[in-house]
Amino acid sequence: MRTVKIVIEYEGSRYHGWQIQPNAITIQEVMESTLAKMVGEKVHITSSGRTDAGVHALAQVASFQTSSSLKDEKLMRGFNALLPDDIVITDLKTVDSEFNARFSAKSKLYKYVILNRSFPSALERRFCWFIPKRLDLAKMREGSLCLVGEHDFGAFCSSTSNAKSYVRKLTRLDIETDDDRIIFWLAANGFLKQMIRNIVGTLVQVGSGRIPPSTMKEILESKDRCQAGQTAHPEGLFLVAVEY
Repeated sequence: MRTVKIVIEYEGSRYHGWQIQPNAITIQEVMESTLAKMVGEKVHITSSGRTDAGVHALAQVASFQTSSSLKDEKLMRGFNALLPDDIVITDLKTVDSEFNARFSAKSKLYKYVILNRSFPSALERRFCWFIPKRLDLAKMREGSLCLVGEHDFGAFCSSTSNAKSYVRKLTRLDIETDDDRIIFWLAANGFLKQMIRNIVGTLVQVGSGRIPPSTMKEILESKDRCQAGQTAHPEGLFLVAVEY
């Protein structure tokens, strides 16, 4: 058996997230069925982490073990020949047998994109959250400061999460602008279910004047999801990189 590491780019619009689910098409399901056609055996593919329905990835990392003797180059070409157009393998290589895409990961970087102007975009509608009301960047940046560091992020975790601990170390939370777009950059040693979308959604309420920036610290310390704001739309979220 050999261990293979792959890097995947995908548009999540028509998928119900990464993880295989009954009665819903997922990235993992498509990947595993495609791999089975190539190697003639059922293979489980482990990703660095699950992405929600509608969320995209620029560089999702996954790994699997196979007894196939197909060379890396042929495996990669086979994947990209058989996969649908919205899933692409950008790198594939055989690695040390101890590598595991999930448990070997040290940190992840995500970005979230908001289109903040009076009219939507026909071309970008699947890749951003359109908000017509002008948001106050200064207030959002002020409110975000308390989140950087190691904290219990229970207030920003989905109520359906089965995480054993809500403690995560957020090492980066930058809010930048690019023309009419507001881009959030978040890096951490791990993220809870819907954690990024709940943070962004709450900061949007800060930026719209519905929540004072100082309230973010109170929300964080409450560890209560009911105290935080809305969940941001999934289409604006991208997994950018995984560090090992």
